[in-house]
Amino acid sequence: MYSKTLTTELPSVAQPSITEWCRHPLTPSCFSTDLPANRLNNLCKFCDLKTSDCDGKSECLTNCNITSTCALEEEVCVSIWRKKENNNTVETLCHDPSKKLYGLFLTDYNNTKCVMKEKVSQGSSIHICSCSNEEECNEILFFHTHPPEDVQVDWVILISLLPLLVLAVLVITIFYMYRVYRRRQLQSKKLRHKDQLDHSDTGPIMPDDRSDSSSTHANNLNHNMEPLPIELDVQVGKGRFAEVYKAKLKQSPSEQFETVAVKIFPEEEYASWKNEKDIFSDMNLKHENILHFLTAETRKVQKQYWLITAYHPRGNLQEYLTRHIITWQDLWLLGESLARAVAHLHSDHTPCGRPKVPIVHRDLKSSNILVKKNLTCCLCDFGLALRLDNSLSVDDLANSGQVGTARYMAPEVLESRINLENTESFKQTDVYSMALVLWEITSRCNAIGEVKDYEPPFGSKVREHPCVESMKDNVLRDRERPEIPNSWVNHQGIQMVCSTITECWDHDPEARLTAQCVVERFGETEHLDKLSTRSCSEEKIPEDCSVSDGK
Repeated sequence: MYSKTLTTELPSVAQPSITEWCRHPLTPSCFSTDLPANRLNNLCKFCDLKTSDCDGKSECLTNCNITSTCALEEEVCVSIWRKKENNNTVETLCHDPSKKLYGLFLTDYNNTKCVMKEKVSQGSSIHICSCSNEEECNEILFFHTHPPEDVQVDWVILISLLPLLVLAVLVITIFYMYRVYRRRQLQSKKLRHKDQLDHSDTGPIMPDDRSDSSSTHANNLNHNMEPLPIELDVQVGKGRFAEVYKAKLKQSPSEQFETVAVKIFPEEEYASWKNEKDIFSDMNLKHENILHFLTAETRKVQKQYWLITAYHPRGNLQEYLTRHIITWQDLWLLGESLARAVAHLHSDHTPCGRPKVPIVHRDLKSSNILVKKNLTCCLCDFGLALRLDNSLSVDDLANSGQVGTARYMAPEVLESRINLENTESFKQTDVYSMALVLWEITSRCNAIGEVKDYEPPFGSKVREHPCVESMKDNVLRDRERPEIPNSWVNHQGIQMVCSTITECWDHDPEARLTAQCVVERFGETEHLDKLSTRSCSEEKIPEDCSVSDGK
């Protein structure tokens, strides 16, 4: 099976070097003419079979004290360790790797260390290793370890891959930051375009009608028991629960004042006043598209409850659409800002990441949305709003009742079949109502072609103030929705809005988009102005501060 050259047993304590060994008179094979002049054959430990004290778990010595120069140049050093019941044995030898040894081919003979690998040979398990290019390399046996060369290779591979991993993370981070930056830039650009009439909704005290009021003095208002010095002017709105007045808030003994809006609740509507006051009192509600709240007061003499807020002279969205034909750019501003307001309400965190309790409006309609001077929407009237606090039980949600305006009620609200186990279902009802408002805005856009007079959703198909049962017939039984004519989709931007509207008023609540998704949809279509090139709204009738029939 294998051959030996002339060998000599030497004491294990003092073995000569290869040079001294070859000078020994009994080792002529070192100077054999069969070997190449420039290379010596491998020098290996060569003991047929010896008892071994290796435990097969760590590195150990073969304890073979016979060293031999392999007869052939291609032969390498081999060690074979066998574990038996009574004792363990080790065998060391030279072998040609091109030939089988105990039925196995050697595969790791280029190593300079003898690393044991478990193999099955002739029906039994053995540990075998082979090595070369190092004197007596089969003397030290390595069990379950890797020689330093292999470790170095692993480190080289790891270090080589590390820059690629860092580069990938860097690219993803830069891409994400660019998307966030780009989105903010697009939003601020649109707001600046319409901000020429009003540089800010929050400014110093100004005379009447010069700008939207957001009161920089909101945090400085007198919150003691004395009523604020407010002088009511004209009524600008009236709803089921309250009346809204334009008023003057005196800030000093001088003639200066700030124009504010005062919502007055009668004594019997205390619950509605308290609910809206509690909603407004949440500091995390503050948002540029949510009506700015100043303070609340109890007027005991008049037996009234007041909410004092910012004043917006353009009035509510329903009034504005009745008087104006809008451009695609106006539609984008109104629709995108409305979606952002609803998304902020529904969100469980503020834009800066602070935790926030989600809120559902439950009475979204065009008369409950104000139009600011920069032609963005401002959500108001939170008398029926509901805070989706984690402490609310299913019974609490069930007792919240069937509320809202019948014309804008989602199918599941009309049917009183909201999924009370999932608070997201309440948000989905708001999304349905928002879709109807977006339809109203789109119907007055000159990019759709011929623009008809303003009509609320479902128009003349239902009465002016339809009841729940009447809306059930249209929405539930007939599955009707406001009409979207084919001419509307000729404009690329309007086509996207109509697609979004259709998905938002889907009969299946879970199939509807979220408000945040609608915001992103608008962000993708900002520049799709292909048919409407007008820069301002077309005024149909003069704007005034007449009394609103809406809530």
